[in-house]
Amino acid sequence: MKIDREAPIGVFDSGVGGLTVAREIMRNLPSEKIVYFGDTARVPYGSKSKETIIRYSRQIIRFLQQQQVKAIVVACNTASAFALDAVRDEFDIPIIGVIEPGAKVAAAQTRNKRVGIIGTVGTVGSGIHAEYLKHLDPEITVFGKACPLFVPLVEEGWLHDPVTDEVAARYLKELQDKQVDTLILGCTHYPLLRSTIRKIMGDGVCLVNPAYETALELGRLLEEKGLAGEGTEKNEFPYRFYVSDLADEFKAFANSILPYDVEMNEKNKILRSIKNSRLLNGYNIDT
Repeated sequence: MKIDREAPIGVFDSGVGGLTVAREIMRNLPSEKIVYFGDTARVPYGSKSKETIIRYSRQIIRFLQQQQVKAIVVACNTASAFALDAVRDEFDIPIIGVIEPGAKVAAAQTRNKRVGIIGTVGTVGSGIHAEYLKHLDPEITVFGKACPLFVPLVEEGWLHDPVTDEVAARYLKELQDKQVDTLILGCTHYPLLRSTIRKIMGDGVCLVNPAYETALELGRLLEEKGLAGEGTEKNEFPYRFYVSDLADEFKAFANSILPYDVEMNEKNKILRSIKNSRLLNGYNIDT
């Protein structure tokens, strides 16, 4: 099957966190179009079973395929940990996650071989970061810390709030005590708390942002497969966004972090495809 190199990239996450990955794709691959799906009706994924996350991922990938995407980025660490291998085997389309790109950089950056990983309960509990890092460098010791309150704090927009500072300080003390010199932000929501995490961990700790590394990895994949867009089609705005619920909240949050003014660009249809319903162009995500 011939794939159109000017087709969009599909990006999905459990909610708004994957917008950090979309933002890095916009910045680093400006010739690419994006179709984003935020599963805001079923966030968070971190507390759900592996079987449930695989089922959700299959549903969303089918929807993205209906949008004629040429590749898919699983912009969710939990879905990358639990579902990536399964969906790669099932779908005839390039699919990448966000765990491997970040782990590669962490392995290259650590000096004392002590790497921390923060993420959801599901991501940290899966042990996938430790497994991959050990494969890259058997001498690395990995310390995981689940930070389940980070996602709801980000979703509430409490990025610079005393409550967030207090929660982060409590979570990160354990990793400070372990003397990690590299810390993977193992959830796509967490780069939005980067300044808070940096303040607590100090300048001596390298913070790895998998969103940025995933955008670079995507660029390499597209070049390798001859799918890199040339940006020649300018007849429509290149970014479309879908959600399964809470469209107004998603729009407000997107407006705060994307490199575009959503309100100014609404006439350019930056958010024209957001639906309030769980039915997306007739596609029921519950099926």
